[in-house]
Amino acid sequence: MAADWGPVVMAVVLFVLLSPGLLFQVPGRSRIVEFGNFSTSAMSILVHTIIFFGLITIFLIAIGVHIHTG
Repeated sequence: MAADWGPVVMAVVLFVLLSPGLLFQVPGRSRIVEFGNFSTSAMSILVHTIIFFGLITIFLIAIGVHIHTG
């Protein structure tokens, strides 16, 4: 039985890359985009959630990323 790890891997990678304040934050506290400030706000959480949803939808539904094991 082969397991499809594509959705899991894509979700984890995008979650890490799009965590507000880790690599970048949109909108930042003093600028539109801030890099590596390790802080967050409610607006940046909302923006990063929308970006995450859009990218995960594109990668999993439109492109169809699959990683099969087993």
